[in-house]
Amino acid sequence: MTRVLAGIRVIEFGRFITGPYAAMLLADLGADVVKVERAGSGDPFRSFEKGLYGPQFQAFNRNKRSIALDFALEEDQIAFRELIVGADVLIQNSRPGAGDKFGIGPEQARALNPRLVHCEITGFGRDGPYTHRPAYDTVAQALSGFLSMFVSPDEPRIVGPAVSDSVTGLYAALGIMGALMERERTGKGRLVEISMLEATMHFAVEQFQGYFVNGKVPSPRDRGRVSQSLALSCADGRTIALHLSSPPKFWNGLLQAIGRPDLAEDPRFAQRMDRVRNHDQLEDVLRPIFASQPRAHWLPLLEAADVPHAPVLGADEVVADPQVRHLGIDQTMTHPTEGKVRTLRTPIIYDGNRDGIAMTPPPVLDEHGAEIRRELAAGAPVPARKTSETA
Repeated sequence: MTRVLAGIRVIEFGRFITGPYAAMLLADLGADVVKVERAGSGDPFRSFEKGLYGPQFQAFNRNKRSIALDFALEEDQIAFRELIVGADVLIQNSRPGAGDKFGIGPEQARALNPRLVHCEITGFGRDGPYTHRPAYDTVAQALSGFLSMFVSPDEPRIVGPAVSDSVTGLYAALGIMGALMERERTGKGRLVEISMLEATMHFAVEQFQGYFVNGKVPSPRDRGRVSQSLALSCADGRTIALHLSSPPKFWNGLLQAIGRPDLAEDPRFAQRMDRVRNHDQLEDVLRPIFASQPRAHWLPLLEAADVPHAPVLGADEVVADPQVRHLGIDQTMTHPTEGKVRTLRTPIIYDGNRDGIAMTPPPVLDEHGAEIRRELAAGAPVPARKTSETA
């Protein structure tokens, strides 16, 4: 089993997506992640759809242990502090200052454990005019400019998955890994700060760089135009995606696949920048061509001509795809009380060993509470500190 983070203890005091996702990424690499949840209800994502083990919770919480704490109880306050004393990493996602009342503000956490890598995930950063506001994925996508690149102003509608949440979790995991590497040299921890606003802006750095250089505000049509990407419906109602990029061979291959070499002489499409400028006209030409035959007709022709393409698949089709099945990313785990849990394993593979990636199913609330408390009892006690909830 590949466990490059074996021996690293992570305390996750998170909920919904960003914190739990960052912690799961570390857990997938072998870290021992202890998920601290509120007694009775746990992470709100547990009951987002049904019960306390819904699909949303399952998505971001495999390979973890769960302990439920009642912060009104002094003994559970002590347990929380003891977890932090023995941890390498603490992850929390909340509004700035929210950790103070639980005794895990930056100064409090550092006093407990100077070697701690403490990751605080917020919506807009620790300070500034928006710090008091609640932040969720759509808010961060909208404020960062990311949403404007996907939502048509003519018919605005929120589409797609939660991008800001996941991207912020990825950046958080990266920041934590960097701080852990530095700690090996210095012996000291760090406060790692990640905001959803900054992470989502940075994720769109290419589009911002274009604005900085050219002064043009990105729009939903830009990416398809510049990258020469198209989504085309076929006669059977199924869709094909093309990404011609810049090499001329892909454009020539497309003309070969569709039997239209004459388009190479069309002045609107003669050179790549011609096709960029006239992207809408190119779509108008290609749509009726692809609509004349079912998708199964076009796929082998595009492959034979070495055109970058793929069928646009739904989730049910993706997991049945031959390449996906070959890679084995679709995995099934079995929980002792909740039964089979299907998930996607980490895409990170070390030394080609896919079989070495072991997983445990997401925990039920407080599943490992007794086990973790026994571990704490074997260590040195930490004096109690009152939190604002019990003051």
